[in-house]
Amino acid sequence: MSSSRRNTSRCPVTDPRGTTTIGSLDPLPTQGIRGGFAENGLPLARLADGLVGSVIDSSTSLLAGIEHDVVRFAMGAPAPEAIPVQALRELAGGALDAGSFTYGASEGEPGLLAAIADGYADTRGTSAERVVITSGGMQGLDLACKLFIDPGDLVVVESPTYTNGSATALSYGAELLEIPIDDSGMVIDELVEQVAASGRTPKLIYTICNFQNPSGVTLSAERRQRLLELAHRWGAVILDDDPYGLLRFVGDDLPGFAELSPGDPHVFSVRTFSKVLAPGLRVGWVDADHRLRPLLISAKQAMDTCTNVPNQHLIDGFLRGGGLQEHLTGLRDTYRLRRDALLRSLAAHLGDRVRSTVPEGGMFCWVTLLGDGAVSAHELFEVALGRGVAFIPGPALSPSGRFGDALRICYATEDPGRIDVGVRRLAAALDELEAR
Repeated sequence: MSSSRRNTSRCPVTDPRGTTTIGSLDPLPTQGIRGGFAENGLPLARLADGLVGSVIDSSTSLLAGIEHDVVRFAMGAPAPEAIPVQALRELAGGALDAGSFTYGASEGEPGLLAAIADGYADTRGTSAERVVITSGGMQGLDLACKLFIDPGDLVVVESPTYTNGSATALSYGAELLEIPIDDSGMVIDELVEQVAASGRTPKLIYTICNFQNPSGVTLSAERRQRLLELAHRWGAVILDDDPYGLLRFVGDDLPGFAELSPGDPHVFSVRTFSKVLAPGLRVGWVDADHRLRPLLISAKQAMDTCTNVPNQHLIDGFLRGGGLQEHLTGLRDTYRLRRDALLRSLAAHLGDRVRSTVPEGGMFCWVTLLGDGAVSAHELFEVALGRGVAFIPGPALSPSGRFGDALRICYATEDPGRIDVGVRRLAAALDELEAR
């Protein structure tokens, strides 16, 4: 990457059984639990060994317990003031009735399904017959893995990646092939070479094509087309995780996989309202081949019966009231200003000690520590947290624990003034470590 070190070293197939440890940010430990239960005559399933905790989610619990002021670059959450609380509160009076508080259809409430199919959420011409409403985007990822992954299957992931997604694949017994990214997203030539070297065919290709979490880079149109061609050649499914596609604030939208190949059964798209409305609503959807819909509904019924009905009605009312486009315009403006503020602060306070990606949308910058490698992201996290700033260390965003010199910074949550305070604190923490 021109603005962040391109990772071109070969990534072996990884099959981690544990968690990436980040000191005080460690997720809940899972290793050894199965053996302990077996000693008491309570054997757990073998797949329990593959459950991997989330450093990202653990940051919420960690920060909730800290009393001193912390600038929050860690969680990928919308700015609290950017959530349309007043509009949702006003909608609640008219959108909710007695039917909002009983069981709903497992595939989703008819009104919201129709609103999504009509294009209010920029689904680019889907139909209600292809859509199933989910309890957030994470349930969509889980449903995809449940339908397509058998233990031992090879799954391609970007490197770095959103490890909540890769952890879901691991929980179904997948083996991961990590493919490096550059400024144009997943390096397709590397993908072809590494798949050939593995002697295997991938079952699923997991990609965040727009403003990738954690790097902020976008998969180019040419590479999207090549990835589709490879999916057809290999008989693989592209798991298209797209939480950020509506958050472009620079440049023109690129065609999605569904536009490049309408109705393609090799494409399974996952989307969410968490990044454009409010994460606490826990409402997302999947857009997949209509023949999969009965399986998706059956799988969902075994998980939670239906997605939160009141929240579906709230979102339906918000979309049909025409509020989404105005809200998105404000959100894009806010995030562009905050991205710019972060880049200015990095240049002012850290200068040539770091290098950052320059995203055209979304919520994240990927910041690489330059120099001799004497300071690790793990060490910096611990010292920085004490000084009042939190981020996600790079190794937490790689199933094999790579990127010890990198940080994920979310610029969406804090305002420009707070962003500058956070970068100053980060610089002070780096000064402290370099002086040791």
